[in-house]
Amino acid sequence: MLFDGVIEFVSNLSTGQLLAYFWPFFLLDMTRYLFLDVIVVIIYIPRRVLQKFKYANARQRFYKERPLVSVIVPGKNEGKHIPRLASSLAFQTYKNIELIIVDDGSDDDTATICRELEIEGKINCFIRNEVRGGKASAANTALKFSHGKYVVHIDADSHLAYDAIETILLPFYMDENIGAVGGDVRVANAEKTFATRLQAIEYFKSISTGRTVSSELNILRIIAGAHGAFRRDVLERLKGWDVGPGLDGDITLKIRKLGFRVVHEPMAICYTNVPITFRRLAKQRFRWDRSMVRFRVRKHRDVLLPSARFSFANFLASAENIFFNIILDIKWWIYLLQMVIFFPTQLGYIFIINYVLYLAANILEFVVACALLQKSLRPKDYFLFVFLPLIPIYTGLFLRIVRTYAYIMEFLHGASYMDKWNPWKVSRVAKREKL
Repeated sequence: MLFDGVIEFVSNLSTGQLLAYFWPFFLLDMTRYLFLDVIVVIIYIPRRVLQKFKYANARQRFYKERPLVSVIVPGKNEGKHIPRLASSLAFQTYKNIELIIVDDGSDDDTATICRELEIEGKINCFIRNEVRGGKASAANTALKFSHGKYVVHIDADSHLAYDAIETILLPFYMDENIGAVGGDVRVANAEKTFATRLQAIEYFKSISTGRTVSSELNILRIIAGAHGAFRRDVLERLKGWDVGPGLDGDITLKIRKLGFRVVHEPMAICYTNVPITFRRLAKQRFRWDRSMVRFRVRKHRDVLLPSARFSFANFLASAENIFFNIILDIKWWIYLLQMVIFFPTQLGYIFIINYVLYLAANILEFVVACALLQKSLRPKDYFLFVFLPLIPIYTGLFLRIVRTYAYIMEFLHGASYMDKWNPWKVSRVAKREKL
């Protein structure tokens, strides 16, 4: 009966009614996150193949120079993940690497594990901060003790594919104006729970495909801390990382404002461990989403304003991010209110059809991601397809509620400055200095 009712409802809709009921999908989401991604990826894949000689030349120059690469890893209570990370670096195709790990006041066995690995020669430099200073402080400490021409920042709960270091550095040898390269981040513990499986699909869409598309359009706005490569001279000009949360997006915007390009390299693969419960995931995303307001709207609002150093690319990168995250988040609640007030009797049908539309869009996005990443996907990655029916609920309901709450708390209370993710004394200084 319900199915027949939905079919009858759709068949009786005029074009105008279809847009009135489902305008967010047809006018906004389908255009930005479906059509644009498909078009860019269709252009990108053959162009990447045609550039194989350019990549080969870059690799030849890279190996001829053989620069020292500093891999810096700040972390707290991540001791159980460090051995796998160190092992993944030991088996890289590129060998001229130094590994520097900073333990930011851990109260687990991180220090014991790292000192043993240092004795074994698997860690070049281990630094222990007895008093926690926060992730930015730990990263800057590692930067101070590093010596490489290029600096690769990796989260402590991550590990790399065998050729990740080599692959993430090649863009620097293809364009001298590149200041930072983002590596692809995929979920290491995808098979743990429903929450991790849904995040694995989300990472394929938002990072593998989304950041590749943004990079191609020159509006890439974040180099992930889990796997990002930087020119040392650029980091030194910026004096390292400012206090987060949200420090990854912050330093990316600062690099763009210096006039350097930032790009994404989807074939440089890093596997990271994600929250295994929805409660932990909500806490993580609450922190991430607040940084949107703190850094895009407040700290870096100057990129949206006319000035002598105005850059349309930087304006577009921030404006697009703010519009499709903050403004369209508000749009969804307005849309929901509109449906409740004006179409209460059709509400059930509207929700079902919206679900079907977004499910179809997610299936196509998953296919696009598989086409983009086909050479690097594992058989079990394709199995994630069976969890796609949950994605419209995961992104459209769960993440949207978390995101809305984060925006409200940051706009009204500056909640990011009260987050225990940073020591209170660090956040107090950051708030005073408007960092």
